[in-house]
Amino acid sequence: MDKNNNNTEIIYLSDPSECFMHPFYNKQIVFTGALSTLIRAEAAKKVRACGGIVQGAVTKETDFVILGKNHRGFSTKQLKAEQLIRLGLDIQMIVEDDFIWLISM
Repeated sequence: MDKNNNNTEIIYLSDPSECFMHPFYNKQIVFTGALSTLIRAEAAKKVRACGGIVQGAVTKETDFVILGKNHRGFSTKQLKAEQLIRLGLDIQMIVEDDFIWLISM
């Protein structure tokens, strides 16, 4: 750290191109099923903190579908994601435990 003319500290950061990009950064994420470890608002806040975008419905722009532990059978969001995957879209379906691990990075 250095001090500039007005006596404030200047902090030099590493090269931004070398910074770690979170897997959710600039990705569109949909939750389906009840989460057992977080309320949905908290989960959405954590996604946004990682640079992700929370969607309410699965679309062609969706990147990740988070499957809550407390889901009963297949939700319409999960079925829609599977349909789009079969059509060749790159949508990742992640179970809640893996989501919790990813947001802790």
